[in-house]
Amino acid sequence: MPQRMRATHPRKLNSLKKKLLNITTRFGEKAGAIGALVSAMGCAMCFPAIASLGAAIGMGFLSQWEGLFINTLLPFFAWVVLVLNGLGWLSHKQWRRSAIGMIAPVLLLLSLYPWFKYGWSTYVTYSALGLMVLVSLWDIFSPAYHRCDDTCDTTDNIDTKELK
Repeated sequence: MPQRMRATHPRKLNSLKKKLLNITTRFGEKAGAIGALVSAMGCAMCFPAIASLGAAIGMGFLSQWEGLFINTLLPFFAWVVLVLNGLGWLSHKQWRRSAIGMIAPVLLLLSLYPWFKYGWSTYVTYSALGLMVLVSLWDIFSPAYHRCDDTCDTTDNIDTKELK
């Protein structure tokens, strides 16, 4: 007699999806922020302060791939952080936290493309990279938690008898 396959309960499947999304966003945001910082360390011409810090910790060899870092990897990591912060909102439903996490990659992308011709864009780039690292540290030391699970009611619990 063949055994019947048990179907996975939808709540368990949703819980598994939420856990996977939470883990992906938590580690992905940090990897993106570190990747963006390391990419900036490889470009001594564009970011001399961060590049000197990178050279001081032994990452001076990255300067030979300066074009790859600035044109490809830095925007890629900024997009990764932007998308994962947006997905993080689906996980924890804290829009202020997600908005703060999404401001830095947006500023970084703006400073790399439309604002690059202005002298002050370097300050925006440094600020965006610093903010990305700060948000990642904030998420490490004070992780986001779920405000509400699937069963809670977000509307006011006013009984209709009280209104009459």
